[in-house]
Amino acid sequence: MSEAEQAEISWADFEKVQIVAGTVIRVEPFPEARKPAWKVWVDFGPYGEKKTSAQIAALYSAEQLVGRQIVGVINFPEKQIGPFRSQFLLTGFHTDAGVVITAVERPVPNGTRLA
Repeated sequence: MSEAEQAEISWADFEKVQIVAGTVIRVEPFPEARKPAWKVWVDFGPYGEKKTSAQIAALYSAEQLVGRQIVGVINFPEKQIGPFRSQFLLTGFHTDAGVVITAVERPVPNGTRLA
């Protein structure tokens, strides 16, 4: 099935996905990753601090990420990525140059859900 032909979902299906804003508070190298990646810690407000591995090193330095608000999916099961345990999905868009992170247009409280 092509992307254009994907099945429709209900509003109830969409509501199951916890897509929330959070602020990047720490970034560390992830040399064990197969593709260039960062270890990223994000403050999701009432949902707490969560960490992930993100293949965004091609377009973003650690300094460019710390303090930025990003958009994450926080209710996927944790995933083991090499020696690191990923607790959320940092969302973004694949491009030829690398992954462009999904960010908010102006600040919102950490933990605010996508509506």
